[in-house]
Amino acid sequence: MKIIIFGSNGLVGSSLVRTLKQSNEDFTIIPSTRNDANLFSLKSTREFINKHRPNLIINAAAKVGGILANNVNRTEFILENLKINMNILESIIDHPHTHLINLGSSCIYPLNAKDPINEESLMTGVLESTNSPYAMAKLAAIEIGDAMSKQHGTNVLNLMPTNLYGPNDNFSYESSHVIPGLISRMHNAKITHSKQFNLWGTGKPLREFLFVDDLSDAIQFLINQNITNGLYNIGSGEEITIYNLVNKIKDIIGFDGEIVCDLSKPDGNPRKLLDNSRINSLGWKSSTSLDEGLMKTYKWFLTNFIQQDAPK
Repeated sequence: MKIIIFGSNGLVGSSLVRTLKQSNEDFTIIPSTRNDANLFSLKSTREFINKHRPNLIINAAAKVGGILANNVNRTEFILENLKINMNILESIIDHPHTHLINLGSSCIYPLNAKDPINEESLMTGVLESTNSPYAMAKLAAIEIGDAMSKQHGTNVLNLMPTNLYGPNDNFSYESSHVIPGLISRMHNAKITHSKQFNLWGTGKPLREFLFVDDLSDAIQFLINQNITNGLYNIGSGEEITIYNLVNKIKDIIGFDGEIVCDLSKPDGNPRKLLDNSRINSLGWKSSTSLDEGLMKTYKWFLTNFIQQDAPK
């Protein structure tokens, strides 16, 4: 099986390249970055796909970021993600034997969806406002894929992972997600001998996290099971409060200061948990504990990351 992985340098893409190359399956992996395929260009995207004629494309390319980045750069988040998704999907209309695995996000689900959130909650309510442009781009990809499936017989498998973390994540102070942001900020607090670490809100919200290699394992599992279409949530099924998460990270890093909750800042959604029963019923479950995943992530951070965005 010849597999193109778009976004192969990112958090998910690099994990997929590593996982699929190390498998015992007969996979030919074609990693792709913006240097060899400009996904903002339909011409460039189409030429790359026509050149390699893959059996499967995994779309791990996206403009991503945390709450601040999503809320500030709203135009870029919807336009850039729409371009990526539309160009890949349109390029495979004339390749009926090429399957696509489209990676989305749990933010596609409505703000007030009932926890645990199942796949039937799709498009049943209003989106969370801070990242609605990104979510709309991901929803558009699902709708385009569904239209192509019904009109052209294209096989599109949509996967909605929960909050991801791991090696090759973005540890920027300004644009990172929860775990890499906490790791980089707390590491800086440790090396600068800060007396306290400020946490937004009460720390009471519950969140679900998934180590990125577990997502790659789920994708390999679905490939081997020949699951080629539909919508599947991918999560750990385990929740933790943000306050307890911060204390886990504190122990791993060895920060000895005080955790101070800034009650003037909002908590956000009090709970967000995916219903993973659809993929679990096929025989897959995540295997990396949060403690193990956090330790692996921090070790990678210490070895590879340069703190370019550290506060002056």
